[in-house]
Amino acid sequence: MFSFSLSLSMAELIWDGKYDEHGNKRAPVRIELPFQTVETVNESVQERQRTLELSSSGHDPEWRNRLIWGDKKYVLPSLLPEFAGKVDLIYIDPPFNAGSDFSFTTSIPDTDEFLEKQPSILEQKAYRDTWGRGLNSYLEWFYEAALLLRELLAENGSLYVHLDWNIGHYVKVVLDEIFGQGACQNEIVWKRTSARSDSRTYNHIHDVIYYYARGESIFNEVYVPHDQEYLESKYIHVDDHGRRYRLDNITSPNPRPNMTYVWRGHQPPALGWRYSKETMQRLHGEDGFGIRILRTRDPS
Repeated sequence: MFSFSLSLSMAELIWDGKYDEHGNKRAPVRIELPFQTVETVNESVQERQRTLELSSSGHDPEWRNRLIWGDKKYVLPSLLPEFAGKVDLIYIDPPFNAGSDFSFTTSIPDTDEFLEKQPSILEQKAYRDTWGRGLNSYLEWFYEAALLLRELLAENGSLYVHLDWNIGHYVKVVLDEIFGQGACQNEIVWKRTSARSDSRTYNHIHDVIYYYARGESIFNEVYVPHDQEYLESKYIHVDDHGRRYRLDNITSPNPRPNMTYVWRGHQPPALGWRYSKETMQRLHGEDGFGIRILRTRDPS
């Protein structure tokens, strides 16, 4: 059974198994198992030097680029003793609840034949145990994982969850419950394919990535250089130093009295300037560039 609860605080998804017979939320399984090294890949000279540097700085080099194979039910609790509250960033790409049962069909190259792979006995059992109750199973599985992931995050840590249109809206409500509604920093839309012909429905051409922060997250601004074609088409003017620029309108789009100040002898437009006086001053002196007002003109 799956239901939806709404209170004055926030909405909550309720599924079979979320609460016990006493009305308490069920906690995730916390079985801690020791990790066993299956394979170690030889390091290059540069990587070995990096390992030595980590060791000398007090960091554990054994946890660099480690690939862990196993069920999250056992892996995540086993990470908690060492990493609880210490992880800065987590990115997960969980199943999309698409109904996959470990079977698939593929064509054999250069033939007209197909190969069909059926799930093994172990895979059938894993599918029944994990997904046998449909959406209820999925939400219970994700809820338990998200609780443990939050414990791993540092106070300024961030969580990124990659999903699709089919399950993302359910998962967001679960994340809001665990992290708090204000913890959602953004919904990042990732266009994964171009539009194609489909006569039955609108194309599914994008996935979403939910970005959550446990507390006050650290966000490093990301800059990507413009390609030359963009620069030449948008910044058509060149100054005496060979630097490209463009002419733009710095009139405020809305009336804002605090933006109606005199700037270097120029009276403000009726709606005011687009920037505050402090920002105008910063832009005027930044990196040798200057703001040169050719004329003032109201949008009308």
